[in-house]
Amino acid sequence: MNEMYLLNVEGVKKKILHGGRGELLQFKDGSKLTFHFQTLKDDFERTVIDDSRQAGIPMEIIVGKLFKIEVWETLLTSMRIGEVAEFWCDAIHTGMYALVSKGMRRIAEGKDPLEGQKHRCGMGNMFDYHSTGYADLDELQRVPQPLIFIMELFKVDDPSSYKRDTWAMNKEEKLSAVPVLHSEGNRLVLLKRYQEAAAKYQEAVICLRNVQAKEKPWAEDWLSLEKLIMPLVLNYCQCQLELGEYYEVLEHTTDLLQKDNGNHPGENVKAYFKRAKAHAAIWNEKEAREDFLRVAQLDPSLGAAVKKELRLLGERMREKHVEERQRYQGLFQQPQLKGATKGKGQWGGDGNAGAGREEGGGSAEAPPHTPHRPTPPSPVSQTHLPWWEATLGLATLALYSAATFTLRGVKKHPPERCKIQRCKASV
Repeated sequence: MNEMYLLNVEGVKKKILHGGRGELLQFKDGSKLTFHFQTLKDDFERTVIDDSRQAGIPMEIIVGKLFKIEVWETLLTSMRIGEVAEFWCDAIHTGMYALVSKGMRRIAEGKDPLEGQKHRCGMGNMFDYHSTGYADLDELQRVPQPLIFIMELFKVDDPSSYKRDTWAMNKEEKLSAVPVLHSEGNRLVLLKRYQEAAAKYQEAVICLRNVQAKEKPWAEDWLSLEKLIMPLVLNYCQCQLELGEYYEVLEHTTDLLQKDNGNHPGENVKAYFKRAKAHAAIWNEKEAREDFLRVAQLDPSLGAAVKKELRLLGERMREKHVEERQRYQGLFQQPQLKGATKGKGQWGGDGNAGAGREEGGGSAEAPPHTPHRPTPPSPVSQTHLPWWEATLGLATLALYSAATFTLRGVKKHPPERCKIQRCKASV
């Protein structure tokens, strides 16, 4: 067919390769366009850069949502359903193509398209010459050039005919979606599907945060939106408690309490209660007790519930302490040497130089000229008692011997065992 210039679009040429069907549609804002595309260089070989059919993933854009390659919306809205057309676009329209192509390639490879992306405006990204990870795209990023796009438009969805992502909604649509998402989340909680419920609450919060971001902070409209956000965040935190994500609960509840500053006492009680349970779950006993007591102070009707939680917290902490004592009770125990017997060691009188025999090993016999010196049995078994008990035993023997030596002929009394036992207990 004859080549022609698109009306009112500079630097664009269109050639229809295959006619579409029906009349040219009046595309509304929010319409979703699904299409395949092929990108070629404007050189003699018409080098192919990208092909969505080979990647197996069709492309989608939403009309009126400022796609990075703005000219693509212009190209597609000039087409009929089923039409295949070739567009030549000057370099003024293709400066962002390398970044868009990088994201599409990463999606096709099963990777995160936003990984490593810097938060900046589109023009900032265009002049950021860090490598995209693809040599051909790096070349396009350094030197933007005219490109050829072959497009096939095969589906158009009306704004009301598909579930729109949050970013694609306007203010009214976001506000209308919030109660629906809230209700769906509550239903999923009753079914104990906490992960799915949390996603619904989170989506509702995102809708409200997006609307709130356009309001003046702490103004009346901003505060009204914050009042809607608080119960959704608390419901989300309840799901995270059930899922064991305690640190996330601490983060969100603390943020709510800092922002609210006592403006919504009822919600404050819930936030303190959930934060207390999260603290208790990660063994923050002091913080948990403080939050539970704060709950009882703000709402005395919850006194019984708080008392129960404090009792459970005390039981868990006692169990934890017992477990820790059992775990570390042998920390100062000396390991028993293999082959050693009770009452024999350095003073054992068996002719060995205080060392236990290893299994399968020979004994070190005394030389013939060395007389055997029998020694009294050790008052403490050094191979079976901790070092501190052995030391106390020797000290007791020394005290007893000294008293016997100095007080001959006088009725002697043994050392007070209670003091020794008290020392042993304190050690």
